[in-house]
Amino acid sequence: MNSQSGHPATDEAQMTLDSIGDGVISIDVDGKITYLNPAAERMTGWLRQAACGRSHLEVLRIIDADSRTPALNPLTMAILHNRTATLSANSVLIRRDGVETAIEDTAAPIRDGKGTLCGAVIVFHDVSVTRARSLEMIHRAQHDTLTDLPNRLLLNERLTQAMSLARRHGTLLALMFLDVDRFKQINDSMGHAIGDQLLRSIAHRMTACVRDSDTVSRHGGDEFIVLLPEVAHVRDAIACAENLLAALRRPHQLEKLVLRITVSIGIGLYPTDGADADTVLRHADIAMLDAKMRGGAQYQLFTPNMRERVAAQSHS
Repeated sequence: MNSQSGHPATDEAQMTLDSIGDGVISIDVDGKITYLNPAAERMTGWLRQAACGRSHLEVLRIIDADSRTPALNPLTMAILHNRTATLSANSVLIRRDGVETAIEDTAAPIRDGKGTLCGAVIVFHDVSVTRARSLEMIHRAQHDTLTDLPNRLLLNERLTQAMSLARRHGTLLALMFLDVDRFKQINDSMGHAIGDQLLRSIAHRMTACVRDSDTVSRHGGDEFIVLLPEVAHVRDAIACAENLLAALRRPHQLEKLVLRITVSIGIGLYPTDGADADTVLRHADIAMLDAKMRGGAQYQLFTPNMRERVAAQSHS
């Protein structure tokens, strides 16, 4: 794609390629770089003179953002299959100095006047801002705005996956329903701003107590749900509940206030306490209400006779 004097059309094409904001790289049939425009120079960190003659895999280093493994290079695919190729989603360009840029692109084979394959060209552009905005929107849709914990939508997704794993591996799954004791009194006497700070402190403590594979979510108000996937024994769920009770009992420093709280926790197990997520969650909620009826500041494992006791208490 080098310009040739005496060919105005070619010179004009060269000027156009040098002026556009998208990166443009061409290679020959052996995969050697034959051209980079200034945008491609900026994005790859390679000057045209240094890049020409090198393998395109050295200059155009592309990885998958999630797996961090090399992505299929579209230039390679365009040459190999003699047709247009595009990058896989979530691809990242590694600049020569290691800086990473999210990109999208299209590569196409170059054919001479007789239709013979003689190389390939790729056009790519920076989509970092667009991708970041998209990820932010996804995050907002799946997380609680106050605590940044997973919301019900994300919890349900993870719960579905966890139930599938539990069935496959023959393990238990635990759902804990947690409610802050006398939270309404704190909100009414100290104001919603303090209540919100307390909820954020609770969320932070709970997240620090569980495994990376566990999920702490805000169910609404002062209610939280903890998902423990693939629990080997009920005592593992009990140990987690005891850790949460102890961690949340420690004083919470909120601006100039120090608050001491307790929580009530109900535990439901899958498949022991229900054949589906809604049933297990409902039984964990009943166990939590039973814990409150017993004075709070404790956990309770669901048992079938709790249903009548909680129902009778709610109607008394």
